[in-house]
Amino acid sequence: MLNICLKLSYDGTNYAGFQLQTDNIPTIQGVLERALYRLYKQPLRVAAAGRTDAGVHARGQVVTYQAPFFIPAEKLPLAINSLLPPEVVVWDAEEVSPKFHPRYSASIKCYSYTIDLAPFPQVMKRRYSWHCPYSLDVEAIFKAGARLTGRHDFSAFRARGSKVSSTVRTIYRVSAENLAEQQLLRLTFEGDGFLYKMVR
Repeated sequence: MLNICLKLSYDGTNYAGFQLQTDNIPTIQGVLERALYRLYKQPLRVAAAGRTDAGVHARGQVVTYQAPFFIPAEKLPLAINSLLPPEVVVWDAEEVSPKFHPRYSASIKCYSYTIDLAPFPQVMKRRYSWHCPYSLDVEAIFKAGARLTGRHDFSAFRARGSKVSSTVRTIYRVSAENLAEQQLLRLTFEGDGFLYKMVR
């Protein structure tokens, strides 16, 4: 078996998240595994770096699967994309070490949130931003972001019922980019990992 690593982007608007679910609910994992089934003629399971929630998009999701036979890595993106819906795109593929796992081998995870600051929602940006009709203190947001960086116990930020062995995480960078011309504010969080619902 060959350990194949894919990098993909997707628009998660019409999906119930990344993770496979029952009752034929559309998920990113579901459409990806169906495409791989059609390509390899046998069921294959993918492992992902993270599981995005319903309606969440990704620019660089990393997944792996065990390929039963060889297909040149440079041909995989085109082959898989021909079997995927247009809102899911594989843009890189490579064979990796059998020890590589997208979740446990990840050194950095990055989340980005875009806030629409216009007086009224910007229709063309509605899928990729959250409209905030209130005035925000952007300077205060910049300062608060700086306080979050470093290694801290983030237990106050986790969801109830979340069971993890440690609630300590390292946040490498928090940035707030004021895109004034577009009336947008982009918040970006980079860290070694995040607790369940910690960033939200």
